[in-house]
Amino acid sequence: MIHVNGQLPVSNWPQPITPYDADALAFCRTWQSGQAEFVLHTSGSTGQPKPITLTRPQMQASARLTGQTLGLQPGDSALVCLNVRYIAGVMMLVRGLELGLQMTIIEPSGDPLADFPANTRFDFTALVPLQLQTILETAPEKLPILNGMKAILVGGAATSPAQERSLQVITAPVYATYGMTETVSHIALRRLNGPAATEVFTSLEGVSIGTDERGCLHITSAATNGERVQTNDVVEMLDTSHFRLLGRADAIINSGGVKVQPEAVERIVQDVLAESGPVPRLFVAGLPDERLGQRVVVFVEHHPLDAEQWAAVQARVRDRLGPYHVPKDAITVDHFAETPTGKIDKRRIVNSY
Repeated sequence: MIHVNGQLPVSNWPQPITPYDADALAFCRTWQSGQAEFVLHTSGSTGQPKPITLTRPQMQASARLTGQTLGLQPGDSALVCLNVRYIAGVMMLVRGLELGLQMTIIEPSGDPLADFPANTRFDFTALVPLQLQTILETAPEKLPILNGMKAILVGGAATSPAQERSLQVITAPVYATYGMTETVSHIALRRLNGPAATEVFTSLEGVSIGTDERGCLHITSAATNGERVQTNDVVEMLDTSHFRLLGRADAIINSGGVKVQPEAVERIVQDVLAESGPVPRLFVAGLPDERLGQRVVVFVEHHPLDAEQWAAVQARVRDRLGPYHVPKDAITVDHFAETPTGKIDKRRIVNSY
């Protein structure tokens, strides 16, 4: 852990204590040197990790837009607890430097608040859903830390319906983020808690969005250097700045000639399991099938579904989505393989079956 002032040069900061601290400070030193381009790698959650070159103006535009949207001011405090070797953590550092924030930088862990007393004050942080879930389930006494923030960003993976219900105890604004390395972190936000909670993402100011012939989102903004970034994310466009995220085009399962969006099935499975207790990590994918081409399968981490749960899952999916969407198998995996950023490595898991 290291505490630094984003308004001061790195030469005035404390010396790093751990190799991770050293990596974070090395990036900050490079940033303050005025370096024009940075090569970052995608997480690999939707394909092979690949290098992406981002320019300094792109990253500055993204950081300033976040500060403007969330009302962050020089001197505000930020907890940096995402991996600084990837875009989400890197952009937390850039925001700290560009906006003049007081940063507490810690190595990523399941419970990023473990070493902080309940009266600790932060104005801003970004978390992955599992971190937020861990705090709420195992350290509810740390809720005042969350409630004292101006904003909490949650990204890197989708939040489940059960997770979204659990975070209603947080009074600070909590936002799901939409973005990727190519868009220099998030370009749209969705409020997850309070009266303003919604299923709809709103693009940030100056971000232009639309869809291609597949219904997949494309994005143009200062953070993309004015170039159109085409995604594989299927969306429902509500107007020029609002959309619902439906799933990924490259994840669609073709089962018996019917296209199944796995994310829709996942949400129903999560809802059913939430009725009987905590929901384990899970995802839905297709496996080869001689008759159907692909069959719909639920992969569940560590906790096998009992017969009653499985029957309820199949019945509810059939009722809401139709017979071809009903999962044929539930496969229990002791521990999900993960990408370096903590996302479930679905491709690696599916390829092992």
